[in-house]
Amino acid sequence: MAGRQLASKWLKTEALLSDSRVAGYIPRTKGYNAAGLSAMLKAYGNVVIKPIVGGGGHGVIKVFRDRRGYGFTYNHSTRVYGDFGSMKLALDRVKLRRRYMIQQGISLARIAGRPIDYRVKVVKNGDHWEFRSMVGRLARPGLFVTNLCKGGTMMSCRHGLRLSLPRISTSAKKAEMRRLTHVCIELLERHFPGIGELGFDYAVDHRGKIWILEVNTRPK
Repeated sequence: MAGRQLASKWLKTEALLSDSRVAGYIPRTKGYNAAGLSAMLKAYGNVVIKPIVGGGGHGVIKVFRDRRGYGFTYNHSTRVYGDFGSMKLALDRVKLRRRYMIQQGISLARIAGRPIDYRVKVVKNGDHWEFRSMVGRLARPGLFVTNLCKGGTMMSCRHGLRLSLPRISTSAKKAEMRRLTHVCIELLERHFPGIGELGFDYAVDHRGKIWILEVNTRPK
């Protein structure tokens, strides 16, 4: 059951932020503009900008500020500039011609230097929601996006957690993802009646904290 589609990442993020049980799992998010980008870089050092409508990792760019200046990574290419203005001009030339949002950068746990995140897919069957899959997605070497269509490698959630964070309880972290997914389903159904399929993209950072990166109503 595909159900209702909702393309806007912004609307879904707003819905999740409206509930205190979920808000702490959402990276800080703003609409894209120069002032917002500068402020977020000062606060976090690195951010991800992504099209408000789009999927598959297309158009997603990592922007950073470090001792060298300002820069961004897009696909395999990283460019560094001496000042914010020069970087922003170059960034605007490579962005897709769409509306963007800025999201706080999360330091994902890694396996052999490659970041990993997790996709949890749920489908509505009658009156009940069923968990269909919980998988890890390991980024292709040299990339920061983990999407399988960008060359990412799929593995079991348990295996990914065990390899990337060997000192945490894998079963406890999976259970936390499941609990959070149930709360989010309830919240999203209330805001967007008619949805029938959801794909949650979860990050687990290097400290073991879970973050909700994105929710898709048409998960691949």
